[in-house]
Amino acid sequence: MARDPDTIQREIEQARDALATTLDELGTRANPQRFVDEGKATVRAKFDDPKVKYALIAVGVVVGLLVVRKLFR
Repeated sequence: MARDPDTIQREIEQARDALATTLDELGTRANPQRFVDEGKATVRAKFDDPKVKYALIAVGVVVGLLVVRKLFR
């Protein structure tokens, strides 16, 4: 049972369109700038957490005090 050439042509065009859509999506997903932006957003979200923010401030104050203490001894 042979298929109609028009049907085959339509199937080829549909496959080509599906492939183009897939390639566009892969190109968007693999964009390096997207990875950088997502990494920045993740880090900012962590730093916006009060537990992390205040812990880092406390560590900074302690390190600052130790440096000042070391300088004046």
